[in-house]
Amino acid sequence: MTAIHHNTPDLFALSEIHGPVLRPGDDGYADEVTGFNLAALHTPDVAVGATGADDVVTALRWASATGTPVAVQSTGHGANFPIDHGLLISTARMTDVRVDPDRRLATVAAGAKWRHVLEATAPHGLAALCGTSTDAGAVGYTLGGGLPVMGRAYGYATDLVRSFQVATPDGTLHESDPDHEPELFWALRGGKGNVGVVTSMVCELLPLPTVLGGGVYCPGEHTEALLRTWADWTGTLPDDMCSAFTLLRLPPIPEIPEPLRGGFWARVAIAWPGDPAEGERLLAPIRAAAPVAVDTVEVMPYAALDRIHMEPQDPLPARESCALLRDLTPEAIDTFLSQVGPEVPDCPLLMVEFRHLGGALSRPARREDAICSRDANYLLETVGVLAAPPAAEAIEQATRALHTAMSPYGTGHTMVNIHGTPGNESDRARAWTPEVYTRLRQDKSTYDPQNLLRFGHTISPSGV
Repeated sequence: MTAIHHNTPDLFALSEIHGPVLRPGDDGYADEVTGFNLAALHTPDVAVGATGADDVVTALRWASATGTPVAVQSTGHGANFPIDHGLLISTARMTDVRVDPDRRLATVAAGAKWRHVLEATAPHGLAALCGTSTDAGAVGYTLGGGLPVMGRAYGYATDLVRSFQVATPDGTLHESDPDHEPELFWALRGGKGNVGVVTSMVCELLPLPTVLGGGVYCPGEHTEALLRTWADWTGTLPDDMCSAFTLLRLPPIPEIPEPLRGGFWARVAIAWPGDPAEGERLLAPIRAAAPVAVDTVEVMPYAALDRIHMEPQDPLPARESCALLRDLTPEAIDTFLSQVGPEVPDCPLLMVEFRHLGGALSRPARREDAICSRDANYLLETVGVLAAPPAAEAIEQATRALHTAMSPYGTGHTMVNIHGTPGNESDRARAWTPEVYTRLRQDKSTYDPQNLLRFGHTISPSGV
């Protein structure tokens, strides 16, 4: 039982919580509220370190009774908006993963990272549809749809979800699946955390012990040749070949291995679940497109997926943004190169990436969901590290300039997980079609009429 300061009677109801209940100035408060993205420094009035579904329910009942707005954080990879008041529920202690190998199912608690999931599934030769970093939280990623490394082959992470246990803001715990509260189940798959706090999910697993994966790195001056080859190549591929083209302007820091440290690189990263020899044959045009400086493509355990995109493992302050593109035409490539190519040596963006979509990512969902990116063929993502105020301003300008220039080639929509800092209602709505956005607002009115869940990429109830 956590001790509550007796001079704060408004927190008395939280004395039933098993995890820590902290206010600014308390020991452990800073660690409790700090997530992976250090650009979003949270200062909530109260932080609850939930240890299970009961703690989440108790915290939500208190918030509902007091009208206190609520935010949820597991790892903080998706943090894009600083929380400066209200209640923050941290699910970082809820990391249990239970695997049923015979039924190929995993029950994943709210705070589990994909790394925890893969550690539990790999001994059975099974895999879950995780993203480019296994340090990210599995549940939060899936609520936004979840764009997997293996997405073209198997679809979105949310396509494999069987059920959710979710606490709505009134403190009611629900079991939601296609047959029980199907509207809630719909809203949770692609609608992010707008209607409740998920305490666990059950997802299907794939029999995929190994993949062919890694990156082909060329010096940045060969960006155009590699990019144009990759764009043409993506039009010829079987659905199972998953790839991305990335420009990396890497800082000279020890965390980055030589010879990549401090360099400007063009990379094609691939993941292929089929016969390795066939994957190598398919990759040949990429290796022939430009001089290759580093080639990390190899057969690897699925649990080693982090080797493919080599994303940062330590917390940092980042500004990210994305756009969905219908196609990558020669004109689109010209525009892209004029903004961030080798002729722009002072580009402040750490990473600019095209992800190839299509394949299973374009197929209709087995069960209707709120994902609105199935009509896109590519995703454009940008990431900048906000090291100092001048750098932050330059990153913001470069991000806006690139996305504005590329907008004629886009669908007009984004993916909610990597949308970046949410702006006004019109900006937030870009993560969904108008029809889906309207339906989500109606569901918000049903499950969160007080609009308690209003931090981050949230929407307002209908009529607000």
